[in-house]
Amino acid sequence: MRVILAEDSTLLREGLVRLLSEEEHEVVAAVGDAEALLAETEAHQPDVVVTDVRMPPSHTDEGMRAALEIRRRWPGVGVLVLSQYVEKRYATNLITGERGRVGYLLKDRVMQVGEFLKALDRVARGGAAFDPEVVRRLLARSSHTDPLATLTEREVEVLAKMAEGHSNAGIGAELHVSQSTVEKHVNSIFDKLGLAHTAGFSRRVLAVVRYLDS
Repeated sequence: MRVILAEDSTLLREGLVRLLSEEEHEVVAAVGDAEALLAETEAHQPDVVVTDVRMPPSHTDEGMRAALEIRRRWPGVGVLVLSQYVEKRYATNLITGERGRVGYLLKDRVMQVGEFLKALDRVARGGAAFDPEVVRRLLARSSHTDPLATLTEREVEVLAKMAEGHSNAGIGAELHVSQSTVEKHVNSIFDKLGLAHTAGFSRRVLAVVRYLDS
């Protein structure tokens, strides 16, 4: 896998470079700001970019805006946001769309190296990898939205697992229920959110954020 890293903390950036190199991935560039991230992505067209949200010069949302630009200009490049923050203003735009190859992990919740590597691989293969806490915070933002308010607690749990990229069988294993039970919850979610007749990536992985801006 060919990867570009964008992280303004030199210590973390070098640590990730070493980790990925040890896993026999090729880090084609490791940069500390969003401008360099865009330039290197254009030059190398990697499989995945891993970027923080807040980077120089303003340390606000440069990394997230660069991620959105990468999604727009190079749809074949996967984007994995790895940050301490949930940038609500742009997060919805990042993860709503018909294409996969996207993820959003919180640094302080990636407890094991294996979790990060699995998420990276999932994004590179065209899937999605969203931390359930990211989904929860975005969902909280839309608590006024009637369709989401109709979901049961279990359905919200299933949505969180869908956002992580799990299959129905995987969700069943995670929640200790049968696959058929998960399928019933998934169909109920689609019905409640008006997605029963919608196909593609957005219905399955992004149902939880479909109505965030409604």
